[in-house]
Amino acid sequence: METNRPFTTTGALVVGAKPAGARVLAPDLTRGLLMIIMALDHGSLALHTWRHGTGRDSEADGRVVTRWNFTTAYVVRTLTHLCAPGFTFLLGMGVVYLGRSRTKLGWGPARLARYFAVRCLVLTIVTAVFGFVMTKGKVWFLNAVLFALAVDYLLAGLLWLAMAKTEVLLTRSLVWARKRWVLGSSAESTDEDADEEDILQPLLRDCEADNSYEPYISWSVHNAVLLALGAVTIFWNIWLSDDSGECETSVSTIKTVTSPTNPFLRIWFWSIMQLDSRIHSGFPPMAWLSFAIFGILYGRIITARPWTRLTTVLTHIAAASLFAILFLLTRMLQFGNLSTGCLQTPDQHAQPHGQNPYLASPASFFYIVKYPPDVAFLAFTMACNLLILAFFYAIPPGVARRLTMLLDFGTSALFFYVTHMVVLFTLGAAVVALFGHDTGVPDIMNPGNSRGVDNLLGYFAFWAGAMLLMWPLCRWYSRFKSGKGADSLWRLF
Repeated sequence: METNRPFTTTGALVVGAKPAGARVLAPDLTRGLLMIIMALDHGSLALHTWRHGTGRDSEADGRVVTRWNFTTAYVVRTLTHLCAPGFTFLLGMGVVYLGRSRTKLGWGPARLARYFAVRCLVLTIVTAVFGFVMTKGKVWFLNAVLFALAVDYLLAGLLWLAMAKTEVLLTRSLVWARKRWVLGSSAESTDEDADEEDILQPLLRDCEADNSYEPYISWSVHNAVLLALGAVTIFWNIWLSDDSGECETSVSTIKTVTSPTNPFLRIWFWSIMQLDSRIHSGFPPMAWLSFAIFGILYGRIITARPWTRLTTVLTHIAAASLFAILFLLTRMLQFGNLSTGCLQTPDQHAQPHGQNPYLASPASFFYIVKYPPDVAFLAFTMACNLLILAFFYAIPPGVARRLTMLLDFGTSALFFYVTHMVVLFTLGAAVVALFGHDTGVPDIMNPGNSRGVDNLLGYFAFWAGAMLLMWPLCRWYSRFKSGKGADSLWRLF
């Protein structure tokens, strides 16, 4: 008889996984590291150190790449690709953790749904106000990632609530069917008005007594549904592409006509990158939803039972390996890319005609499209982020707690994001005014301004100094919000 079941109730409850009140450190450490890496990207924008992209322009759907950025810029930009998908993935995982913890506090589905909606609204308001202020009114709505996180958080929360309900219903149906048709006896009827937990607990005792697998089957079916949803929601970025991700196709003009031009419609699935637009969005929420869905799946699995540290680390490495294989297939078989025919650098010109353009050079191999993310982008970033999680899970908790800088950044994510943008661009303007010269790198919001600092030592010193300045601020805020109630608005930041 199996004594250690994969879960106990809705696929997300586990007994004895960790001490009561203890916090899993690896996700916070990962988030904190990604925050620091993100600041590298924004620091280069503040100083106009290099052009914003591995191909000297943003890695956009169907955009031709004629030359690569220099090595440091390429490596840093590729590293920063991990941030947005990592935040969204951890957001989905966080929905599972929050749903479980709030349920234990007595929150019902309606209260949880209201919490998700309020957080979505708060993030949207912050996006609007922050973008308007940062662009000095040039852009009315600047979605630099927060709006995508807001919408995906709400959708992930509602999806988790729906699955918490349907998983119970499927388990009950399977048990009833087994007792009705396999055991030849009718399942006992239950009061329709009874509380869901009151219904489930006797059911689970019956299941365990009979050594049945209905709860596990229901849990697995819902995980399979999440996996399928994650696949669909990343592939629809290719299906809905204006030009199918191809730089040389006659179909593009037809598809462009059928895609919406109204920014209030485009903002959900398509990037809006035109400088003359009052709405600027590089992160359409529905285009990034797959990462949140995979985060829910990850959260359900990681909280399903008590895992040993070794098992956790090896499982993360195995999952990362699967995504790495998927990324390799997108390169070798040339599928799942929004850059078909777009690599036209000297590396490709030196190839014999008809050769795989992604195999022309290391820069070509690791070039991935971010706006919106394609399958190759998802595979590459998921593999890397899972390896980062594996690394932090491998660290003993006593040692992990000493990584206070990462923990402080990771537990004050939204506060860090807003504050670091103000710090970087305010200090950056002062540094450029004092030490800058014409770098030939135009400002994103003001292309006529190309004054900046392109000294790499100065750039990294500026970034490191900004992080040291941010640390005590985030440390204070992390402790401030931890003292607030579970439904406090301060905890949203």
